[in-house]
Amino acid sequence: MGLILLLADPALLQSLRNNMFDQYQRWSPRENTDDSVRIIDIDDESLARMGQWPWPRKQVAEITDRLHGAGAVAIGFDVVFAESDRTTPRAMANLWALNGPLRSELEALPDHDQMFAQSIRKAPVVLGFTVQRERPPQDEIHIPARPFRYIYAGPQPVRWLHSFQSAILARSEFESAASGNGALNFVPDSDGVVRRIPLLLRVANESVPSLDAEILRVAQGEKNYILKSQENGQGISEIRIGRYTIPTTENGEVWMHYAPSSPSRYLPAWQLFTGQIPKEQLQGKMVLVGSSAQGLMDLRFSPLGRILPGVEAHAQLLEQISSGHILQRPAWARIAEILATLAGCLAIGLMAVRTRALHAASITAALLLCLQLGAWYAFTEYALLINAVTPSLIFTATFIAGSLLHHWMSEREQRWIKQAFSRYVSPNRVSHLIEHPDSMALGGRRQECSFIFTDLADFTSLMESIDPAQAVVLLNDYLDQMIAIAFKHEGTLDRIVGDAVAIMFSAPMPQADHRARALSCALEMDEFASQYSKALNAKGLHFGLTRIGIHSGEVIVGNFGGSTIFDYRALGDPVNTAARLESVNKHLGTHICISEATLSGCPDAQTRPVGRLVLKGKNKALQVFEPLTPSRLADYAGLEAYESAYQAMAQKSPDAIHQFNEMAQRYPNDPLVLLHQQRLNRGEQGDLIVMTEK
Repeated sequence: MGLILLLADPALLQSLRNNMFDQYQRWSPRENTDDSVRIIDIDDESLARMGQWPWPRKQVAEITDRLHGAGAVAIGFDVVFAESDRTTPRAMANLWALNGPLRSELEALPDHDQMFAQSIRKAPVVLGFTVQRERPPQDEIHIPARPFRYIYAGPQPVRWLHSFQSAILARSEFESAASGNGALNFVPDSDGVVRRIPLLLRVANESVPSLDAEILRVAQGEKNYILKSQENGQGISEIRIGRYTIPTTENGEVWMHYAPSSPSRYLPAWQLFTGQIPKEQLQGKMVLVGSSAQGLMDLRFSPLGRILPGVEAHAQLLEQISSGHILQRPAWARIAEILATLAGCLAIGLMAVRTRALHAASITAALLLCLQLGAWYAFTEYALLINAVTPSLIFTATFIAGSLLHHWMSEREQRWIKQAFSRYVSPNRVSHLIEHPDSMALGGRRQECSFIFTDLADFTSLMESIDPAQAVVLLNDYLDQMIAIAFKHEGTLDRIVGDAVAIMFSAPMPQADHRARALSCALEMDEFASQYSKALNAKGLHFGLTRIGIHSGEVIVGNFGGSTIFDYRALGDPVNTAARLESVNKHLGTHICISEATLSGCPDAQTRPVGRLVLKGKNKALQVFEPLTPSRLADYAGLEAYESAYQAMAQKSPDAIHQFNEMAQRYPNDPLVLLHQQRLNRGEQGDLIVMTEK
């Protein structure tokens, strides 16, 4: 069964394998040792300085001329110039419906498209085009020009290439003037991650090169692509472009080994126009012209767990090929994996059936470790991608099956022993000694835990006032830092609901200091959220404050759900109470509320009492405190003065109102002082506060 899975390679196993290869890259990304590629970046600052995209072709022609003049060996545009320039003088005259001398003067000016075509003709330019899956009417299928030829070593492999039905090409005057034309398309995996980039694609039964392949060819002044097929004729094994011999997948793809983003790779486009880019930065380089601006949305997912501009993926592929560092999954890899799986399964199966469970488990763990380390060694030392995931799963399944068989055989022996012993000892006593029934309650276990609930005020209003894409970026950055703080304090993420986060401590692993951890985590979250909001507010973005509630108590922790869905979480009143404490901040004017149940485990905490709150829907008062954060100490009343006034209020002393009135004048920004002053001036007494709203 395991070998069938290995041969069939279903989508789930492909996903697991790809995730393992991604993890290798995160552990050992490629080093930025190659310096042969530069990106002229149409970034946000360039758009701010030079206007929105697309720019007039006159400016694009100037980019081409400047790059050529600086000595770039190839200039690749990660852009499709499929339409005429709408800013050319003749087009503007038509747009404005001009007549007479002014129209004649405009029409006499140089045509921007012609200027660009002339610049292309003089420089080693590679233009981009896109391919599409949709099939157009037969007479609309266009294949890009071929200023090259294919040389085949073996059967023609066109049927193995990724298939597309049509192409959107650059304008004909540009295409005919260019030194090369290449496809811009990536073929990401089902999860959207770009792990391989094709050097060749198929359009209507014709093979076409990618932008990267054409840049390599033009940079070397080559005229040929040499395609070598696999020995069994099942696809491509390598593509030779000039001095580069590039191993590929059967579909003509190159496995990507990403490097961290290098600032030296990017040169802002506006600096090219102002002459701030030294000639040596471009001389002898392969130059890509593309965009990292978020508004242009040319973004891709990489195995490193981050989003990168599409032009960087092209640049990194060119760097890999130029440096000779290319990941490979050779044809013999699958045969080696099958043989290793057969040998491992045989050894594990025999050990699981014939030896004790601990011994068999140790052997299995050792084989799994050897398999994983071997795959890791192959990756780091030889740039080979060996599938250790599927064999590991098969090894584990073999161990489980062998252990079950061993257990069945042991139970059969135990039944025989039980029958024999039952002649001399009470049968129920024998059953108790042999069976040892598990006493754990179904669904989970009781556990003392601490909880943090956070919520972001006014985020809905922010979403309505700015571009949704920008709001999503801000929220993702915010949540990423909040969760990172929770993980730093070894908290467990319970759930994320919109902009709200729930964290629990002392589950699944008990933590004796879970109360202190929760308070420390909440204080750091508050500090970050305040600084983050302040920085965005300074930029004119009204990013609201974060409210936090902290509570502790006994809950049921475990897996909940039906037969197909498991949800690990805590259930119990302390969870709801923590959420309510977060919500009451908006009525109290505070940022953080912590209950006495949590504060009892924080001996060094500096806090001040808020009051005895009866939360909405509750009958029993809860003593609540506000932690004193260093960033807002300047706005707080003196702690001794506040506690003195609070004690007077709690004892219903008439002097309390005078103390709070005096503090309110001295500390007009202290929310608790103002809260209690208003309560006392309304005639309320004591520190009991009944909440009528959540």
